Amino acid sequence: MRFRDRREAGRELAERLRRRQAEGALPDPVVLALPRGGVAVAHEVAHALDAPLDVLVVRKVGAPFHEEFGVGAMAGDGIPVYDPDSLRRLGLSEADLAPVVERERAELRRRERLYRQDRPVPALRGRTVIVVDDGLATGSTARAALRSLRRQEPARVVLAAPVCSPQSAELMRTEADEVVCLYEPVGFMAVGQWYEDFEQLTDEDVLTALRGHHGSVRP
Repeated sequence: MRFRDRREAGRELAERLRRRQAEGALPDPVVLALPRGGVAVAHEVAHALDAPLDVLVVRKVGAPFHEEFGVGAMAGDGIPVYDPDSLRRLGLSEADLAPVVERERAELRRRERLYRQDRPVPALRGRTVIVVDDGLATGSTARAALRSLRRQEPARVVLAAPVCSPQSAELMRTEADEVVCLYEPVGFMAVGQWYEDFEQLTDEDVLTALRGHHGSVRP
């Protein structure tokens, strides 16, 4: 199964979540997208659920000598969440990653300011929070996002994605109250292989999607 693009994936994911909403499983929902890729998917979900849409910026922490190889991730003011196995295999300590963390924290703050456009940080206490991404590979960014959210005391946290590696979906079921994933294909290599069009989104794409959604999270 391959999706044409993120919008199609978002519509299919939205249909699954709308059924859960009809069953009473998603009361008082708010949709948080993991930018950039998750925003196009989340826009369709928020529209279908008639729910407010906002973003939860997460940054990957890459190995110093190979930044594309993620060894952890962080969200908000939370401390980085590391993969102990990756650190051990690479012979890295958390102290070794301090310069990477500092750089990624600065980029995280830049994106938060840009995407939020002076909107207040949403109040999530007591609400059903649906975290949406375009796919789960290792699950490291989603795990950082979920742990950051827990500190805000939502009533329920749901992680939703069109496609997930079976391993990441199983791991995330220990972090979220519910994981909604349309496909968990065997032989999962990367999120992009399950999309015909997986063009990287820009900051402007994110802002356009947020502007195009009517409704905001109450402060």
